[in-house]
Amino acid sequence: MGVAAPDCDSGNPDDCRYWCYKGYPAQFETVSTQVLANDASFTSSPLAAKNGSYTKSVLISPVTVVEKIIPAEYREITKTVLDKDAYTVEEIVPAKTTTLTKEVLKEKGGLTTWKEIECALVEYQALPINWNSGSATLTSQAKSIIDNRLLPVLAQNPGVKVELASHTDSQGGAVSNQDLSERRAKAVADYLITKGVNSSLLVANGYGETKLLNRCSDGVSCTAREHAANRRTQFRLINN
Repeated sequence: MGVAAPDCDSGNPDDCRYWCYKGYPAQFETVSTQVLANDASFTSSPLAAKNGSYTKSVLISPVTVVEKIIPAEYREITKTVLDKDAYTVEEIVPAKTTTLTKEVLKEKGGLTTWKEIECALVEYQALPINWNSGSATLTSQAKSIIDNRLLPVLAQNPGVKVELASHTDSQGGAVSNQDLSERRAKAVADYLITKGVNSSLLVANGYGETKLLNRCSDGVSCTAREHAANRRTQFRLINN
């Protein structure tokens, strides 16, 4: 089952998910059995008697009752009593009013439509763009990757929304990394629009350094290769 779309307009989250059903073949196992050659039988054998001794405890005298006088104890108890009977005080609390915005249904929706897609495309797929450091400009090589990797997927799934997700490593400030990732995701979306993709089917999200794939967070010493693993752009099909 796919995750719910971030911009789902329905009150029912199941209207905004992809459901994938997988069949599992039956499994069989051969169990070996063993059969007795003859019916079971038994033989009675007499055993010699064994003698033993035991110790028995008995009362020397019957149980008796001893009466013991416990001296009385006295203590002062402080008792609180009402100075006067309870009474009720009426206090007027001023009313507080709040303006509420209510959303009502303007018109009823139609039937939910379902479309079969490849289950793997519901999960994030890599869009291996090598961004220049600090840049959100698509190179000719990056555009070629989009043409060959992403556009065919959209062509095979017409009318399906796609999320474009961009991430950075932890190097640099978190605010600037967030802005950079958002600009890179938007750059991919803008390029797809120039290729005729409907803008309403594109969701561009930047996650900055919030979803690192490894241990390389702020203050952790990592190699250039480890940091590079976190600088990535991905896509996935999401629910309408």
